[in-house]
Amino acid sequence: RKLRAAVIGGGPAGSSAAESLASGGVETFLFERSPSTAKPCGGAIPLCMLEEFDLPSGLVDRRVTEMKIISPSNLTVDFGKTLRPHEFIAMLRREVLDSFLRARAESRGAELITGLVTDLELPGSSASPYVVHYTSGGLRRSIAVDVVVGADGANSRVAKSIGAGDYSYAIAFQERIRLPDEKMKYYENLAEMYLGDDVSPDFYAWVFPKCDHVAVGTGTVRSKREIRAYQRGIRERVRPKIQGGEVIKVEAHPIPEHPRPVRVRGRVALVGDAAGYVTKCSGEGIYFAAKSGRMCGEGIVRASEGGARMVGEEDLRREYLREWDDRYVTTYRVLDLLEKVFYGSNWGREALVELCGGEYVQRISLESYMYKRLVEGDRWEGVKMAANTAVTLARCKIMGREMRRLKAAA
Repeated sequence: RKLRAAVIGGGPAGSSAAESLASGGVETFLFERSPSTAKPCGGAIPLCMLEEFDLPSGLVDRRVTEMKIISPSNLTVDFGKTLRPHEFIAMLRREVLDSFLRARAESRGAELITGLVTDLELPGSSASPYVVHYTSGGLRRSIAVDVVVGADGANSRVAKSIGAGDYSYAIAFQERIRLPDEKMKYYENLAEMYLGDDVSPDFYAWVFPKCDHVAVGTGTVRSKREIRAYQRGIRERVRPKIQGGEVIKVEAHPIPEHPRPVRVRGRVALVGDAAGYVTKCSGEGIYFAAKSGRMCGEGIVRASEGGARMVGEEDLRREYLREWDDRYVTTYRVLDLLEKVFYGSNWGREALVELCGGEYVQRISLESYMYKRLVEGDRWEGVKMAANTAVTLARCKIMGREMRRLKAAA
């Protein structure tokens, strides 16, 4: 018989893995406990994802061409001056994207099982199957498979089953707010990012436009218990712009802060949030979830020769994990460094916003984000940017110290 795979979780990571597996000849079961819901998410995806994953334009709610970054002192920078006429950041709703990707995986031959996976029974030998235990329609069921892809989010049951280790995580909290027409017009193609201790001690807050509402939210790693206070902070910062709006949905979800210590063990591979593939600094996860799922699925297809042979741990490491790390580990390290430099204090955030006003910084940042590659910049411009960064950080640190002294004196 053909190789049999279970994909646990039907978000972008799981659906993309299931599509690749089924298209490549592997018998595929895609488990999703609640197809009608989706992870709370800002919903921004890079331009390259539309083409790379063949996403129809109808999924996109808003084409953002204007971005504002607002510092703790309310210094505002327009971050989008270098966008070309055809470029934009796509905003969509996760429930719409997830439903589309699951349906496409089904059309390629994956069997969608609506059910909650309760346990993953590990094999006693290299030739024995994994047994997935789940509940569906009020009944307890099980299915034996050869390989498992864990795409079940930050609280991954699959990761726990294989002892993949823990990781730091952030809490993201957002409200979807339906605005009066005249205020929604302001956010028609505009996204905003707010920085400051009042909205997050180690991340940023956002206002992202959707089809008929905006998503207003924030996140934090260090102060999870204070997340509602930070949400009040962002609401206060944007109060004149959202006044008169109606909260139609409140959402919260954990977001991983770094990859898990173990992402492949035996014939089990983790992808997406389950693997910890959310970038520091930007908090982006949708593209990397879908990409990791696709790379993992394609890797299993290659290793199994189209589902004709059994795969092992070394196959998964060679065809998926090493390929992933070779392509993206540098990106994660760079963004981790940027977060440590700029997000730890208000003076660091002020410096970040100032630097984002430069066209060279904008071009390098946007091209890296939209096309998912580290851009080779001009060497002389890079030297000037480094020098300007050092000067700006030093100046903002001095200003921050003086502001604290004045407040203490008052």
